[in-house]
Amino acid sequence: MSKHKVRLEWVASPHPQQPTYSRDHTAIISPQVTIPVSAAAEYLGTPTLADPEQLLVNALASCHMLYFLAICEGSGYKVASYVDEAVGEVSKSPEGAQWVSSITLHPLVTFGTDKQPDRAALERLHHRAHKGCFIANSIKSSVTIDLG
Repeated sequence: MSKHKVRLEWVASPHPQQPTYSRDHTAIISPQVTIPVSAAAEYLGTPTLADPEQLLVNALASCHMLYFLAICEGSGYKVASYVDEAVGEVSKSPEGAQWVSSITLHPLVTFGTDKQPDRAALERLHHRAHKGCFIANSIKSSVTIDLG
């Protein structure tokens, strides 16, 4: 098994427009990779920075894509490009708590060889990727894969 570490750093400073604290902080993935993060703009964050909800959607979409690419390679399909406009939705749970209730992936895959999956095969590839995705297996949000 593996461990995945992230160091978060936040230092108290005033919010630039509100009489409260800044939500801006840094996620340090490695000495070479840092991600400036804030709360979502709706929660007094900086809209130009990544927010935790976006990072969760990214984690799911990225995990799904990586698993999909591995399955395609093993099945003899050569993927030329993969684009996803993933969307996460925050809503109130039946208990009244805010949560990321659903994530919809919109993968657009271009295959680079003569071997092209038909619609049913493409759906099976995405289904297998979803079943294998570590992040999808770790969250309780509804996940939909919309192939258009």
